[in-house]
Amino acid sequence: MIERIRILRDRIEQACSKCGRSPEDVELLPVSKRQSVDAIREAVDLGFRSFGENYVQEGAAKHLELPGLCFNLIGPLQRNKARLALLHFAEIQTVDRVDLCGRLTRLADELHTERGVWIQMDLWDESTKAGGCPESGLPAIFSELAASGLLKVHGFMAIPPPGQEAAFTEMALLRDRWQQKTGLRLRLSMGMSGDFEAAIKAGSDQIRIGTALFGARVYSPSRSS
Repeated sequence: MIERIRILRDRIEQACSKCGRSPEDVELLPVSKRQSVDAIREAVDLGFRSFGENYVQEGAAKHLELPGLCFNLIGPLQRNKARLALLHFAEIQTVDRVDLCGRLTRLADELHTERGVWIQMDLWDESTKAGGCPESGLPAIFSELAASGLLKVHGFMAIPPPGQEAAFTEMALLRDRWQQKTGLRLRLSMGMSGDFEAAIKAGSDQIRIGTALFGARVYSPSRSS
């Protein structure tokens, strides 16, 4: 893992150098989906404290075993798993519809729990594949989230279609528009192992890296969200 991280850091530094950014301004979020607790502990020993998980139950189980770490939900969230997500994830990056926002705000108030949330965007009609809301859905989502003082909007998350680097620029422009409209500082979480250089160039504040950091995932016969 040490060598993979060294290579990643070199790639991040080179990408930042090319566009005049500081590597310190780009957060590397390790994606620990289907990685063992031992692998996460190895990453912790190398300086990481926050991890991205795609499945609510898997992430909750890891949080129970490693309660001192921060886990961020980066996979789809069903309304019936909203309570579990609020209990075990420091941030939820896949808020993408008003009914889910309503469920989360009510539960956050009930649990007296403050959490960071990111709005997952879909500007490319990919919602059937990975979730996300179109820009037209943002006014209602911001309005619903504003009803709770416990859910803080940290920014936008996106999974653009593969090979469409211009999609990162679209997201950067969307972030600029909504920062002006809301007065909030909104971060961007976009870019993965195969395309994070283009995301950094467009202005991504966080890149989500799985395989390039941990190596190949170990797939189990069954896994529920």
